[in-house]
Amino acid sequence: MQEPNEYTRIMQYLYGKSLILHDPSDFQPVLRFYFMDALAHIDYTLSLLSYNTASIRNEMSREYLRWRIDEEEKGDRVHFRGFVNWLKQNHPEKFEDIPAVWSLVYDEESPGEYRSFRLVLDPDSNLPVPPAFFYMAIDEFFDKDFLLSLYNGNSLATLFETYLREMKT
Repeated sequence: MQEPNEYTRIMQYLYGKSLILHDPSDFQPVLRFYFMDALAHIDYTLSLLSYNTASIRNEMSREYLRWRIDEEEKGDRVHFRGFVNWLKQNHPEKFEDIPAVWSLVYDEESPGEYRSFRLVLDPDSNLPVPPAFFYMAIDEFFDKDFLLSLYNGNSLATLFETYLREMKT
């Protein structure tokens, strides 16, 4: 293991977060998948910056992330990218409220992406994602109002269901 660095502290910050007051099993299923998926990508990116790339921690994460590629193609999950872009066009105020990771990775106009499972903000740069970005991203995913919006019948979940209905008609 490498010496502890600033990214190791961010991992500790991530793992200090809790969903005790929330029940993710009651989240809208597609939004739940992408919530957990984004956290897995954040975790993996931080792990690569904190630990040796050949560590068992990173190997376990790679195994999950390989599995999720197929999972992303199941059911209504395939519509998530379209949903993010629909939000941007039709509900810009709600688009502004979604976590930056989602808008950076799934907005068609954004250069951000998951590359080899790592979160990459600028594919043309070799610099790691700045530590401050991770703190902000983690706080956005654990924001009380955002978490509440993921429950069926709440704002983001309802908009996703509306998007699906519009797509299917």
